[in-house]
Amino acid sequence: MPKPSQDEQRPWAIVQAIRELFEGRSHAVGQVTLTANTTTTTVTAPNIGADTRIALFPRHADAATELGAGGMYVSSVKAGQFIITHANDASTSRLFDWHALG
Repeated sequence: MPKPSQDEQRPWAIVQAIRELFEGRSHAVGQVTLTANTTTTTVTAPNIGADTRIALFPRHADAATELGAGGMYVSSVKAGQFIITHANDASTSRLFDWHALG
């Protein structure tokens, strides 16, 4: 269900949005593939705020290796985006799911 607007008047739409939040569907999720041959990847998402916490979950063996190497981290978070700092690698299969909290 799309996000209700600030002017939403339909009670069923508001109730549905609240029910989805209770069921864990905050829509504050996404996927990102780390950019090859560079040390940072920028993720743009409108639901990211300056105080948002980002959790990353590897979806591929190369992503798990990157995470396990200990050098990958979220280096910046601001309204509308976050930046992941990582190893400079030619791999194009370092795919992660992300979840934003806060």
